[in-house]
Amino acid sequence: MLRRLTSRRSLLAALSCGLVFFTTATAARQAQEPDSKKPKAKANSSTDNATQNAEDQPMWDPLRAEKDLEVGQYYMRKGDVDAAMDRFEDALRAKPGYAIPYRYLGEAQEKKGLKRDALKSFARYLELVPHAEDRSKIEKRIEKLRIEVAKSKK
Repeated sequence: MLRRLTSRRSLLAALSCGLVFFTTATAARQAQEPDSKKPKAKANSSTDNATQNAEDQPMWDPLRAEKDLEVGQYYMRKGDVDAAMDRFEDALRAKPGYAIPYRYLGEAQEKKGLKRDALKSFARYLELVPHAEDRSKIEKRIEKLRIEVAKSKK
């Protein structure tokens, strides 16, 4: 009789634990599900939106910025300047104030023919890293771009 009572108590305890686990897991799953009333963003086929932050994701993400920088450099090597520029801009959104993407963005913009934008990017790079090792090289590029922009104004 005592054994039967003990086994019933064990069975009830196990069922209670299972019920608590099930309700907790269900509540957690419901909390993570997106609100179906929110409008969905339309996908733009001309841009790479794989790196866009979801609404619930924080903007500051240094690891993602590093990955975006790496992928942008890959796109530059492959010759896809537009995709590279998108990735460098994503890196800047993920880690504002990060100087290196400005340098690479300036190179991509210069290659694309966006001279004024390249000037701004290179200037921002030097502003963020005033003692950069490649400062003289970047300053020469800036001067070259300024001359080209001045010629295009005339």
